[in-house]
Amino acid sequence: MKAATAIGIVVACVGILGSAVMEGTSPAAFMNMPAMLLVFAGTFGATMAAMGMDAAKKIPSLYKIAFSGSDRHLAAKVNELVALAEKARRDGLLALEADLDEVEDPFTRKGLQLVVDGTDPDLVRDILEVEIDAMAARHKEGAETFKTAGGFAPTMGIIGTVMGLVHVLENLSAPDTLGPAISGAFIATLMGVGAANVVFLPVAGRLKGLSHEEVNERTLILEGILSIQSGDNPRVVAEKLMSLVPPSERVTEEEAKPNLRLADAPADDAAAEAA
Repeated sequence: MKAATAIGIVVACVGILGSAVMEGTSPAAFMNMPAMLLVFAGTFGATMAAMGMDAAKKIPSLYKIAFSGSDRHLAAKVNELVALAEKARRDGLLALEADLDEVEDPFTRKGLQLVVDGTDPDLVRDILEVEIDAMAARHKEGAETFKTAGGFAPTMGIIGTVMGLVHVLENLSAPDTLGPAISGAFIATLMGVGAANVVFLPVAGRLKGLSHEEVNERTLILEGILSIQSGDNPRVVAEKLMSLVPPSERVTEEEAKPNLRLADAPADDAAAEAA
């Protein structure tokens, strides 16, 4: 589900606040502005110092990616590649050039263009693998930003608590203020630990998972493009690529048979069957 991360964070926050309310604590008690400023501004500054300004600028877009996500349909991608394999086997690799503009995925289009241009298969593999590795490295940096924030946030919370307790010790002569002051001091630790474990680390994990899914998809596309270039039978291409699709997403044998039978048929027979 695309919104799983956002839903999970909301459920965690509701659980934390709900348990506090059941124990008699008012949610307003957590709205401590000095603690919030120290934890979130301090965490952002420390993360920017560790990861650099460019990484900090990407944080809003990374949140958007983590919360929106993307549904990848590998079985549909296999069907697309099998259809291209059938056309290349019947009409030749150069016939694929007419379909390049209709291919939405830039990675797939780039690989097919290399094939149409007559690039050596080993060079095609090298070029596409380099692009996959570069993409994975960029994604790793994004996830690392939130992982770093998740490490700094609890420490910032402890700093806030220590600062609050210093303020408490300075006012021991006013016993009536000690209770609220001590409570406010520990709010910073709660916010730091909560932000790390409810927001930053889950978002880092989500970004890592999305990256893994995209790497798997591009690996499948790479193998499909190389199979098309080598002129493999569409049925073989389908069997090979479906082995890279999770079992829960694979089409059944009965669903696959019509497509494969059409791909194996001569052009005249296929046209007659379509008629």
